[in-house]
This record gives sequence, structure tokens and C-alpha cells, in this order.
Amino acid sequence: MSRKTRNIIIAVCLLVVLAVGAVLIYNACKPAAQTGDKNITVVVVHKDESKKEFKLNTSAETLRAACEEQNLIAGDESEYGLYVKTVDGETADDGAQEWWCLTKGGEMSMTGVDDTMIADGEQYEFTFTVGW
Repeated sequence: MSRKTRNIIIAVCLLVVLAVGAVLIYNACKPAAQTGDKNITVVVVHKDESKKEFKLNTSAETLRAACEEQNLIAGDESEYGLYVKTVDGETADDGAQEWWCLTKGGEMSMTGVDDTMIADGEQYEFTFTVGW
């Protein structure tokens, strides 16, 4: 084997060792996976007036998506989006004029859960309400 061939083999082996070392160092030092870039609070006021607070960490853009990730809400699809009927396991009865009122920071929302865009640090409330 010629000296030139031996030097090429040594150089290739050194390059492989450096590449493997770089991959191992990257995997050891890479940042942890992000769970979400927004932290929001959802307060649920049940029929018996008890309150339950949920801290959600999400990358979702809308309130619906954030709440559905946690199985917090369910309902019926309508031409306007999701009509929320169940929140935190409690279902409102339309026949008894029961419904869930959505507020943000204590003020009634002008949009439904599908169109409510969320931002980090915001608070939303679902309040069990009786009567139209």
C-alpha cells in the first residue's frame, strides 16, 4: 500500500470519527422539545357554583384547539363552529335553557371557541348559565 493511499484511509477514518462525535455531542446538548409557547388559564364555574381552574400549556392558536387538547370541552358542530355543551364533564341541557357562557377576563366573548384566538397569559371562563 502506498503512502498516499494510507494517508487517504487515515483521513477518511478521522473524518468519520469526527462526524460521529459531532452527532453524539449534538444529541447530548440539543434543547428539550417544547410543549407549547402559550400558557393560558381556563376557569370553569359549574352549575353548583364550584370553580375549577385549568392551567393549559399549548401551541394552539384558538381556544377550541387548546381546550380540546385537554378534553376539557365537547359539543355539537354548527354552521358557526362548535356549540359547547359539555365543559369539564358537565353537560348543559338546552331543554332546561342551560348553556355555557364564555368570557375572557370577566367580559362576555363576542366570538365562539373556534374564533377565539389565544395569547400567552390570558384567562378565559366557562360559566354554567340557566336562562336565555
